[in-house]
Amino acid sequence: MKTRWGIPFLFLFLLSCQTVPVTERQQLSLIPSSRIMSMSASNYREFMSKHEVIEGTTEARMVDRVGSRIRRAVERYFREQGRTDPLEAERWEFNLIKDDAVNAWAMPGGKVTVYNGILPVAQNETGLAVVVAHEIAHVVANHGNERMSQGLVARFGGMALSAALSQYPAQTRQLFMAAYGVGSKVGILLPYSRVQESEADHLGLIFMAMAGYDPRAAVDFWKRMTEEKSGGSPPEFLSTHPSDRDRIEEIRRLMPEAMDYYRDGG
Repeated sequence: MKTRWGIPFLFLFLLSCQTVPVTERQQLSLIPSSRIMSMSASNYREFMSKHEVIEGTTEARMVDRVGSRIRRAVERYFREQGRTDPLEAERWEFNLIKDDAVNAWAMPGGKVTVYNGILPVAQNETGLAVVVAHEIAHVVANHGNERMSQGLVARFGGMALSAALSQYPAQTRQLFMAAYGVGSKVGILLPYSRVQESEADHLGLIFMAMAGYDPRAAVDFWKRMTEEKSGGSPPEFLSTHPSDRDRIEEIRRLMPEAMDYYRDGG
């Protein structure tokens, strides 16, 4: 397979690979981080201008508190691993949005948004930590760039991002918003592949544990999320996501590792 300029796609893939923390999986990452950050900033501003931010309430303070604790946990994790924190330059914001959708998402640049529709499912601060840690884990693992890179290759046949932006701005923006789950009704379940979701579950458990939240709460949270799916859970072969049963079993399998971080004092 070749790109529009005749460069073998395999060569482009090898040049554009990055490694996911913890799992060490190689991933496709075609889009420069500077471009991702620019798109994130502009799309985030547009989103926030059209939505009501809840401020000063107990729930809003909880979102900010949970987000701040998870952020510090990420910093600590990479410091203890002797690795560069991929989010160290982020300008963090943790916002609660008035919207009944069961959704939450995080964009590069430290922009984390929780919809108040997910709060009844979270039930409490620890449940919310499952959500926020999971979403921040997607950013740490660079899943949005990977998903958008895959989308660019599939939709535009290897066209450069700059060309796609100029020739297909609406479609490219749609790819970005879909890559980060913005606008989905049950966004936390929809945007990513099975592998990416499993990686976010893995990293998220570690981050919430290091932040001092009991990772065992993740099992009950995902059971409650299952109940939010309209029409029940589709068979695994029809979904890009792990089945509910397999997801929860995998979380249980990862629990001893997460509990080690939790027992260390968070």
